[in-house]
Amino acid sequence: MSGSMKEACLEADTMAIWVNEQFDQCGILRACIACCDEKQAQDCHESFRDNLTDDQIAEGWTAQLRKVETWDDVPVNALKLD
Repeated sequence: MSGSMKEACLEADTMAIWVNEQFDQCGILRACIACCDEKQAQDCHESFRDNLTDDQIAEGWTAQLRKVETWDDVPVNALKLD
């Protein structure tokens, strides 16, 4: 994690990290973005969800937003935004 991301989380007086994940029908993680800004995370989640095609939804693709407390709980392949 870059110093600026850690500083942004600490400035917010919290270490809440929001993780957006998009899974295919087999449960394979296809996209992941993590950030400390809850509003940015909500916007990203809506985008992940809204951009699923009808076929993907029918096949069982899902988008989820979860909150973690440490960067160790963020998937290693995540795009980390500050």
